[in-house]
Amino acid sequence: MIAIIDYDAGNIKSVEKALLLLGQEVKVTGDKETILSADKVILPGVGAFGDAMATIRERGLESVICQVVDKGTPFLGICLGLQLLFERSDEAPGVKGLGILKGEILKIPEKEGMKIPHMGWNSLHLENDGRLFRGVAEGAYVYFVHSYYLKAADARIVKASTDYCTHIHASVEKDNVFACQFHPEKSSDVGFQILKNFVEL
Repeated sequence: MIAIIDYDAGNIKSVEKALLLLGQEVKVTGDKETILSADKVILPGVGAFGDAMATIRERGLESVICQVVDKGTPFLGICLGLQLLFERSDEAPGVKGLGILKGEILKIPEKEGMKIPHMGWNSLHLENDGRLFRGVAEGAYVYFVHSYYLKAADARIVKASTDYCTHIHASVEKDNVFACQFHPEKSSDVGFQILKNFVEL
């Protein structure tokens, strides 16, 4: 069973639908025991870093997420779910992230002729042999919607990057923790392959 953590942060239904198409048993839940007993766990999210961390803490989910990671359960953060795994964000000065991975979330710098948020399809540069990207071609296009981007402290955990106004760490992997800034559930066949790779871990 795959648990999708429900903390009122957007894109949950589209993630659930994609996993059901892959033939998976899925539970959208905020229940601690259900999350801890899952075979795999996904932290989705669309919205603001500070609000999301406040809700996660109010519902007692921070320690649950850390327990899931510590016991080696495959864990996937998507979009805001990636950002929350890191230490801090320009979007919410003074608010601590989960700190499971080292790095910071920065505001995408303004660049003439380019719109923020970064919204739409962009190509990936694959690096460091990421398990999520088996069967995915170099330069494959995926769907992004974000105004803030990851700069990971350790380049070795970066498995895909893209360029939009700056160099963006688009996907990371460390041990049992995986995360994508883009939306695999909205990225057509490429995203379907990425999710398939996750469920087959």
